[in-house]
Amino acid sequence: MKNSILLLFISIVFWSCSNKENKIENVERAFYYWKSSSYFDDESVKGINKLKVKKIYYKLFEVDYNESMGNFPYQKNSPNEYMFRNLDSLNIVPTVFIRNEIFQYNDERSLDKLADNIVFLIDKYHKESYYNSQEKVIFEYDEIQIDCDWTKSTKDKYFYLLKKIKELSKKQISCTLRLYPYKYPDIMGVPPVDKAMLMCYNLIKPLENKTKNSILDLDELKSYLNKRRSYPLHLDVALPVFYWTQWYQNDRFSGLLNINSADMKTFTKEVKPMWYEVTKDTSYSDKNYFRIGDQIKCEEVDSKKIMEAISIIKNNVELGKNTTISLFDLGESTFKKYSNAEISSFYSSFSK
Repeated sequence: MKNSILLLFISIVFWSCSNKENKIENVERAFYYWKSSSYFDDESVKGINKLKVKKIYYKLFEVDYNESMGNFPYQKNSPNEYMFRNLDSLNIVPTVFIRNEIFQYNDERSLDKLADNIVFLIDKYHKESYYNSQEKVIFEYDEIQIDCDWTKSTKDKYFYLLKKIKELSKKQISCTLRLYPYKYPDIMGVPPVDKAMLMCYNLIKPLENKTKNSILDLDELKSYLNKRRSYPLHLDVALPVFYWTQWYQNDRFSGLLNINSADMKTFTKEVKPMWYEVTKDTSYSDKNYFRIGDQIKCEEVDSKKIMEAISIIKNNVELGKNTTISLFDLGESTFKKYSNAEISSFYSSFSK
């Protein structure tokens, strides 16, 4: 009888410990910067300094492939010396997005060249050249992050590329990690990097399910984070603080818009969660003309849903004592949507 009681007590203690939330001792506050402009607006500068954000994952360029050019960079975004001057002790992580499709056209030899070009271009962008051949360092960096939605069929080539970038750059290498490869490392492999950023958003393809929020659906998040797991790499965490809007005319998708629900109040009515119907012909920002009857799906994530997501993550993901929490992404609209107190709570909740 005593043995049974002892075993029961041990089981209860073990169960309690295994279901205890992670508590991070040191949260490094970060943002992603994914815009195609080489300046921070005034609201972003104020927000970064007030929130004591010390790290920015700055997208420098993306990599795609075509037959005439081979691998090529596009959407290049080189910062200038004025961009960071009003920011306090900011650590910049140059970030490169690589389209997964390129790997079907590349062998090891061409990936060697791609790695060399990536490292060269990052090095070029971290300093600025002047007419008298002098150079000025725009930002120092000790880490490079690679963003790619790799698949089972492309992982070997992608992992090879990561190794080459590490070898050539002599920097720390991190990569983004979607929830499927996080949950199934035996299928998807573990990338050969120093650490990974767990991307806890964009869980559903935007046009795949008209009733769900494709940016952050809590049921979908729970389906991946359904039990406590440890991952072979140090994990940081990324959460969404952005919105996007789908525009439909005659039940046909017309495009994505940079407009939120507050902007649409004067010419739409809400017909069901996330869905709005245009009630009068309206020209918006000289770019879009909405007609009566057009349907608009506005996907936003409020602070309550983000806090619920944080609780799910803390309960199910093994995190280190020192972890970076990054919000995607930085822009003037971020500080219009959320107060400084709300954004601060997204960071601080991980250490409570």
